[in-house]
Amino acid sequence: MSKKGRVLMAMSGGIDSSVAAILLHEQGYEVIGLTMKTWDYASSGGSKKETGCCSLDSINDARAIAVEKGFPHYIIDIREEFGNHVIDNFVEEYMAGRTPNPCVMCNTHIKWEALLKRADMMDCEFIATGHYANVREENGRYVVSKGLDDWKDQSYVLWGVSQECLSRTMFPVGNFNKSVIRQMAFDMGFKDLAAKSESYEICFIPDNDYRGFIKRQLPGIEEKLADGNFVTTSGKVIGKHRGYPFYTIGQRKGLEVAVGEPLYVTEIQPNLNTVVLGTYEELKRQEMWVRDINLIKYASLESKTEAITRIRYKDKGTFSTLEQSGKNMKVTFHNAVTAVAPGQSAVFYEGNDVIGGGFIAKEPFINEARQQ
Repeated sequence: MSKKGRVLMAMSGGIDSSVAAILLHEQGYEVIGLTMKTWDYASSGGSKKETGCCSLDSINDARAIAVEKGFPHYIIDIREEFGNHVIDNFVEEYMAGRTPNPCVMCNTHIKWEALLKRADMMDCEFIATGHYANVREENGRYVVSKGLDDWKDQSYVLWGVSQECLSRTMFPVGNFNKSVIRQMAFDMGFKDLAAKSESYEICFIPDNDYRGFIKRQLPGIEEKLADGNFVTTSGKVIGKHRGYPFYTIGQRKGLEVAVGEPLYVTEIQPNLNTVVLGTYEELKRQEMWVRDINLIKYASLESKTEAITRIRYKDKGTFSTLEQSGKNMKVTFHNAVTAVAPGQSAVFYEGNDVIGGGFIAKEPFINEARQQ
């Protein structure tokens, strides 16, 4: 074994994890590559060619890097686990009138747990991924912080990772800009890898059509739920929709309702198959409730805490006051925010550090129960 230790490196076949693996290898770590087969897109009935981290091409690309650099590479099939935790949750959340965060669910319940389990089996001291983030030990806690590249920063989707997993996690590309990583791949002789395009779609929905995915998972759901009412915030019926699961909070386009002013989805009422529409001002919220919180930087928040709260992946964040109550958090924004979508992640920051995060709940959070 290397003096630096043995690392189990999650390799998707993409540029970030590939360069991360090479960096660790060149730094003297004993690297073992691991590619996780999480999803078979063809089984969902989709028509687009399978792409991304689950495709055969990506698996072969990851293996080619390992062979070129002389370290072992393995493939594990975790489609059943992925389906149970991520796919089922994705569909259930939309059916509950919420907007899910599949990447958070995957990181929290699948990727890190699967990595840690296999790391123990292979006597690996560390696990590593190609995420643009950083982790350090401070005051007995393992703290996630933003990656150097602000545009590529992925700390938002890591709020649910446990302290146990973080204690053994490495992010080799966290202190680099994406442009530098591309140049590294090119300079290392991996020109095709350097030219790989970015993938922004959900891995199991490469055509980016989540509505079509839900319809394939729940045959007949569109016919069952079509012709529900669009209503205003005052309760006036102003049109018919195509089924409440096919709308998200803050949505403006595709409503097919004309009333002389822009309207947005402000609330989804699944029990009534009703979608509430309102003006931009009616979309604003000063307070928010967050459930199932996982704190990272601190074990608990004993008093009101000032933080920057992000409610979407690319959200720049808003100054807010946090009040913890057990596994729940009340968030009061200093300036009202729009499109607070139940089911999405709220992540709290202190500077570049992640304080923690949780799932946005409907009011009041104490009555909100989410099926995992």
